[in-house]
Amino acid sequence: MTTVLLVLLAIVVVLVVVLIALYNNLVKLRNMVDNAWAQIDVQLQRRLDLIPNLVETVKGYATHERATLDEVTQARSAVMQAQTPEAKMAADNVLTGALRTLFAVSEAYPDLKANVNFQQLQSQLENTEDKISYMRQSHNDTVMRYNTALQTFPAVLVAGMFGFTKRESFSAQAEANTVPNVQF
Repeated sequence: MTTVLLVLLAIVVVLVVVLIALYNNLVKLRNMVDNAWAQIDVQLQRRLDLIPNLVETVKGYATHERATLDEVTQARSAVMQAQTPEAKMAADNVLTGALRTLFAVSEAYPDLKANVNFQQLQSQLENTEDKISYMRQSHNDTVMRYNTALQTFPAVLVAGMFGFTKRESFSAQAEANTVPNVQF
């Protein structure tokens, strides 16, 4: 009888250890997803901080490109006001398109392209865009690991019990992949 109790106790202990390990792994992965999003958010904020300087620089040269400048300003405001990661992702895609249009417009102004302030701001924005792209990829890789862990056995049992939910990857909208058409 005591052997049976010891075996049952050993089984219970092993199950508890496995449960704890699965739970801790899911928490670690969820925190990695949150951290990956935070890294994107840092780069988005850096870009938002650069945009007013860029817009002011362009205003001096391209005063009749008001619609493009307004679009960039409105898109920046939308990103700043977005509350959820999903809303920020959507607003960021619009901002990316607006910035592409702004840089396309700048091609028509040789004096603007030669302006040192504009060149520095454009370079900083391009550098930030590269970082955002890398952070998006890192975020999506982390989300994939997390979602895979949620869906695999036996973690799927633990995930449901403790309220772990699937996270969304950062995806660009179709418009973000199109080259802006600028006509004069």
